Amino acid sequence: MSKAAAKQGLVNAWDASKAKGMSESELLLYRSNLLGSDKRITNYGGGNTSAKVMEKDPLTGDAVEVLWVKGSGGDVGSIKMDGFATLYMDRLRALKGMYRGVEFEDEMVGHLPHCTFNLNPRAASIDTPLHAYVPHTHVDHMHPDAIIAIAASKNSKELTREIFGDDIGWLPWKKPGYELGLWLEKFCLDNPDARGVVLESHGLFTWADDARECYDLTLEIIQKAMDWFEEKTKDVPAFGGVKYQSLGAEARRDVAARLMPAIRGMVSGQQHMVGNFDDSDAVLEFVNSVDMKPLAALGTSCPDHFLRTKIRPLVVDFDPASPDVEATLAGLPAAVAAYREDYEAYYRRCKHENSPPLRDPNAVVYLVPGVGMITFARDRATARISGEFYVNAINVMRGSSSVSEYCGLPEQEAFDIEYWLLEEAKLQRMPKPKSLAGRVALVTGGAGGIGSATAERYLREGACVMLADIDEKALASAAANLTGRYSGDVVRTVIMNVTDETAVAAAYAETAVEFGGVDILVSNAGIASSAPVEETSLALWNKNMAILSTGYFLVSREAFRVMKAQGIGGAIVFVASKNGLAASPNASAYCTAKASEIHLARCLALEGADHGIRVNVVNPDAVLRGSKIWEGEWLDQRASTYGTDKGGLEEMYRKRSMLKRSVLPEDIAEAAYFLASDLSSKSTGNIINVDAGNVQAFTR
Repeated sequence: MSKAAAKQGLVNAWDASKAKGMSESELLLYRSNLLGSDKRITNYGGGNTSAKVMEKDPLTGDAVEVLWVKGSGGDVGSIKMDGFATLYMDRLRALKGMYRGVEFEDEMVGHLPHCTFNLNPRAASIDTPLHAYVPHTHVDHMHPDAIIAIAASKNSKELTREIFGDDIGWLPWKKPGYELGLWLEKFCLDNPDARGVVLESHGLFTWADDARECYDLTLEIIQKAMDWFEEKTKDVPAFGGVKYQSLGAEARRDVAARLMPAIRGMVSGQQHMVGNFDDSDAVLEFVNSVDMKPLAALGTSCPDHFLRTKIRPLVVDFDPASPDVEATLAGLPAAVAAYREDYEAYYRRCKHENSPPLRDPNAVVYLVPGVGMITFARDRATARISGEFYVNAINVMRGSSSVSEYCGLPEQEAFDIEYWLLEEAKLQRMPKPKSLAGRVALVTGGAGGIGSATAERYLREGACVMLADIDEKALASAAANLTGRYSGDVVRTVIMNVTDETAVAAAYAETAVEFGGVDILVSNAGIASSAPVEETSLALWNKNMAILSTGYFLVSREAFRVMKAQGIGGAIVFVASKNGLAASPNASAYCTAKASEIHLARCLALEGADHGIRVNVVNPDAVLRGSKIWEGEWLDQRASTYGTDKGGLEEMYRKRSMLKRSVLPEDIAEAAYFLASDLSSKSTGNIINVDAGNVQAFTR
């Protein structure tokens, strides 16, 4: 338990006025959400809660006892009423007659659906028997760092008794399941005055016959452990003391930005991975410590930890006292290969005849001295949550190693949970990944109509998106809109002037730190100008060329650098214009710059092909709605050129088209999606016109 966390005591957030009038099941939900709101009490998705409630049987009308318990895969902090499984208690008790012994305990999970109350579709978790057989109305099972630090200590039984006396009992390690449920029942019957139990290498159970009392008790026990650790460790150097000094904050992110694309490329063989970077104080204290390497090698203890992080991390060879990123990058392939070999050997040593096939052998967690922690997973939320779980593991190792000897789970026990057939069945039930799952896109001009529509199209298909724009206010608005619908995990923003080399490089570094790298570039930043050639100033000409030609070159050059570092290909989509193929009056600077974009794309398609980098073009025409370039002067100028007013310009463009249809930002986004997705995996150097038909723009 970190000292800072211990000093900030847990807050009892129970509001009697809110709880007044709630049913027992509603009180369970209220209690669950309160407990899950503090990660010192339980990690994301970890732990569960339950209540035994008298309900009216929908068939007989009789009052029956029903177990309400967190369903499979839920999170107590965000759970709703429909997240709880409901089961008849009399049927759960009757299951004891079906039990054939510990060798067959997994088959009991298949019997749980037969206990379902009121046709509830929420699947019951493997922890259901642990709650069902505790002879108390309300049960909390939490994974607090302070308790797991006790549970993962070599002498955890003695420490539990020292801290809690007879109030809280102790049970040795046992994989979650039916047998452990029977153990808990026996403990309660043998120790009627105990208010809870510490499970070795696992977590905490507490119980009471009143919802408020159960909540208060859970907080009381966790706080007692936190206070005990604070007192015991106040003069003990964490993790054996300091070995390395951290780099400065900017330097740490710079190193991460260099390392993450390289690692991402190495670990994305089976699927594209997304990264997360954490240089919090707790992480830095650990990665800079004397005991980091030996502790990391022991692996994590709590099942929830290693299911998210693998049994152990990869420690990156980096010395912050004499930082040499190039040397570290050069050594990464061998380090990653060695980790894979070690993981495969672990699988071979521990597998059973019926074990699921070997899964991805790459590390999830990468520890970099002086820099922080990098995690990779199939999506951004999972990468972040995996990092949070390893911070939990760090807190546990800190506490255990300060008062005792930290113990990871025995290798075979860890394997038996990681490759548990029940866990495998859960993985197999997961929905098929979306078409852009694990992909990272950088969209320039991201605050405009086409840019934000394209970002949304990518987000809808599972991508992460970095919105880049020079307009800070518009960028914030676009990001707020997309974040509200797709979560803050998958949307980031960066202020970027595409004509500034430094700003462009910084934007890609930011994208690398936030997501791990880049797979898709949508080069969309733009302006528009209209003037007869004799009235076109050199400044206006240069501005068009700087943004629409040089800008496209700069963002593409940096994309090539990152994509080559990853070595897993990529897709670049230029949003050019019909005007790049078909000249328009009074727009020579704009049309010429757009033609430059198109030819640049052709050149880049040639260069990128050997590296799996595809480069294609979308040519819009007359996309007025939501487009920033159609605001103000350009709109006036084009209306004047064609002898109409603002209101009539869109109608004029619609009638001018062959299909007599207006072109919308969403239409351009659809083409940009096609060119970025695997649907177009065999296309490069191509142009898609999205202009409702213009014969002059037919490609030749």
